[in-house]
Amino acid sequence: MPRGTGLSAHILPTSATMIGVCLTALYISLLSPFSAGRMVVDKLLAVDALVFLVSAVLSFLSMRVHGRAARFESLAENVFIGALGLLALGALVLAFAVS
Repeated sequence: MPRGTGLSAHILPTSATMIGVCLTALYISLLSPFSAGRMVVDKLLAVDALVFLVSAVLSFLSMRVHGRAARFESLAENVFIGALGLLALGALVLAFAVS
């Protein structure tokens, strides 16, 4: 497979974008009054940004390391899907914490 044509070429920029989304939502949540719900959302978003970072690093490694590229790409895909699930959980907690 030619370099940069796999799924990693899509995971890397999308993970980087999602890190920005998590950080933006985190800073927007800081504008609301402090509550236990907001603290949970803040922690979820911070952890989620780190999980997206792991996904981005794994996808980068899959494009750079020739011997185990498929393994890194598979790990990047699984971590990315997990991070999306965590982001959905954060959105759900945020929706109930606000109301």
